[in-house]
Amino acid sequence: MTTLLHIDSSARSGSSGTTAHGSHTRRLTERFVQQWTSRNPETEVIYRDVGQRPPAPVTGDWIHAAFTPEHARQEWMKETLHDSDVLVDELLRADVIVVGVPMYNFGPPAQFKAYIDNIVRVGRTFGFDRSREGEPYWPLLEGLGKRLIILSSRGDYGYQPGGRIADRNHVESSVRSAFAYIGITDVYEAAIEYDEFGDARLAESIAQAEVSVDDLVSMLAGPSVVGAVPSLRSGESCNVLP
Repeated sequence: MTTLLHIDSSARSGSSGTTAHGSHTRRLTERFVQQWTSRNPETEVIYRDVGQRPPAPVTGDWIHAAFTPEHARQEWMKETLHDSDVLVDELLRADVIVVGVPMYNFGPPAQFKAYIDNIVRVGRTFGFDRSREGEPYWPLLEGLGKRLIILSSRGDYGYQPGGRIADRNHVESSVRSAFAYIGITDVYEAAIEYDEFGDARLAESIAQAEVSVDDLVSMLAGPSVVGAVPSLRSGESCNVLP
């Protein structure tokens, strides 16, 4: 059975398809998950909303705890790393990771950066050994067949590779880099642009992004199952992090 990890990071709570001033990335991730589960109704879906309930940012105590060998950790260290452990466990379970990451001032939202900082974990998602010959760091999730889908949105346009302001886009590249560091390199993307214009170009960009999402699902999830009912979500983030 496939496990799909669905992550939203927009500060907006609703979807642009159903809510005034709603999130475009939530619209795309919701579409992806609905399309996926219609084709694979046995899929286990884990949902995490870091936009509304962001993980705590990394602190000095967190770093101290993370770099202390597990067998030597004091109780306060285990408590400090508890939420990070939950996030890492979800990632380890997932075969497919679908992330909605809007562009905020040319990069990902701070809420999503906090998520990244919590799942890039020494000893859990990457290895580190000073005495190791060559590269002292290595990915621990390499070769596990995990796939990452990045669904983004931008207020302006021309952020795609070769576009008029592609050099200002630090969303997909930074997300790709972080996940590649821990061994997830099978990555797919789609994005909506022109949000701040709110005209026919936005409507066209939404339509194109939705087609891209449908194409990705068709490519990655297999043939459609007629009459399938989407599976229930499990692991709601509100049951894990306050």
